Amino acid sequence: MNSNTSTHQDPIVSRRQQLIAAALVFTGALCFSAKAVFIKLAYQYNIDSISLLTLRMVFSMPLFLILAWWSLRKKQSAYTEPTRREWLYIVLLGILGYYLASMLDFLGLQYIGASLERLILFVYPTMVLILSAVFLRQPIQRDQYIALTLTYVGVALAFIGGIELNEKRDLFLGGGLIFLSAFVYACYLIGSGKLLPKVGTLRFTSYAMMSACFGVLIHHGLLYQWRLFHFAPEVYQLSIVMAVLSTVLPAFMISEGIRLIGAGNAAIIGSVGPISTIILAYIFLGERLGTWQWVGATLVIAGVFWISFRKHRR
Repeated sequence: MNSNTSTHQDPIVSRRQQLIAAALVFTGALCFSAKAVFIKLAYQYNIDSISLLTLRMVFSMPLFLILAWWSLRKKQSAYTEPTRREWLYIVLLGILGYYLASMLDFLGLQYIGASLERLILFVYPTMVLILSAVFLRQPIQRDQYIALTLTYVGVALAFIGGIELNEKRDLFLGGGLIFLSAFVYACYLIGSGKLLPKVGTLRFTSYAMMSACFGVLIHHGLLYQWRLFHFAPEVYQLSIVMAVLSTVLPAFMISEGIRLIGAGNAAIIGSVGPISTIILAYIFLGERLGTWQWVGATLVIAGVFWISFRKHRR
């Protein structure tokens, strides 16, 4: 699951940089969208969700440690050194956005397909909108109400399609966990909005992810005493690919893309994510969407695209 939102941008961004940034966001969205497919493939080898999440973090951590070290060595004149309170916020936000949200996502994927998971998870921009209205007193505009209606009607139709396809068993449990994951991630985005422009995406993402890694390791140690080396070889192969391709690389690709072209443009380009997951799930998992689920998918993507486009225009 996983992009950051920053308002810091270079003063002058050339056309070439804009194209590179768009390519980075597009590629990052495709990589992120493959995560659900990797998780579903790994579940075929009898691994529990906490152990799989832990392996993902274990293989991701060395890369984030290197990037965190690099961020300390690199002179970042455009950013300020975090205070103790800001360091604490970074740790807490990392645990919220990359540990708790990821854990709920992994748990939910035990009960529903990758395609439906991505559709539900993709509602997080609308949740950011609602939470901003409630806690930051940012009024919801008329066109944003249209986007909210499109998005949540789309999710409802996708659920109806799931029931029609005999997926009623555990559908609401899995869907509820994924929906809660999207909510937690939306909270993370709101909380990180003020810190990212101050400390920079490289430093913030590295330390937030490392905090999540330690949280997951502690969780697994309490439950399973770090017994992580008895699974099928395919589990470790999938975990490594997921750590690199669907965790580390897209996190920084999308962050850099946002820095150059802004969150609005990045969100529009990132709308390719659900469609990509649906295609990959069809190819590798044999998942097929019914008519109502396709209608729901279209509405969800249209709603998020509408919010992103209108926000960018303003």
